[in-house]
Amino acid sequence: MRKKLMFLVCICIVGQIPLLAQTGKGNINGKVIDGDTKTVTAATITLLKAKDSSVVKLSVANQAGEYTFEQVDFGKYLVAISAAGHEKGYSDILSLNAAHPNVVVQTIKLEPLVKSLTSVVVSTQRPLIEQKIDRMVVNVSADVTNAGNSALEVLEKSPGVSVDKDGNISLKGKKGVQIYIDGRPSYLSGADLASYLQNLRSEQLSKIEIMTNPPA
Repeated sequence: MRKKLMFLVCICIVGQIPLLAQTGKGNINGKVIDGDTKTVTAATITLLKAKDSSVVKLSVANQAGEYTFEQVDFGKYLVAISAAGHEKGYSDILSLNAAHPNVVVQTIKLEPLVKSLTSVVVSTQRPLIEQKIDRMVVNVSADVTNAGNSALEVLEKSPGVSVDKDGNISLKGKKGVQIYIDGRPSYLSGADLASYLQNLRSEQLSKIEIMTNPPA
């Protein structure tokens, strides 16, 4: 069996100039609460294309239950939200365009998951996104839509990660991103790195770890 690779994506250069806003792009923000109107933290937020429900981007709700998607191409989208112990929630169709480049999603309320007393299902599947103390972990195989995609496409969907038309990777709007593969730094950059990731299949990845404050 071929060994699966683990990616670590982190910013290793402090104080980089944020990327300039690009035309034809906008931002989507929102909040998630539960049935008791309490905020739902660490909920997985998925941005979907309205026309075919394909996954565009992933995010995680913060301690206030808030989430954001930045530098999203103009178009029509849906937001899907999932959290442990809750039914899945969806937004209405969102239109991101020049007239509305910053869309605020109506607060989505997740209802508690109704458990059946007649059967017990034990699942060992890892969650799509795990929020750890110093990093965020994306378990690639937990998203069936990753099948057949390249590593670059999977990386681009990951929370906070952006890839421009030249293949340059940024994290939370900042350049200076370092890619580690199985704990070893990749010395490729720009188009060379993008080409390598484009030819690497998602099935070869086990997980992507994202750090914004890597250890010295």
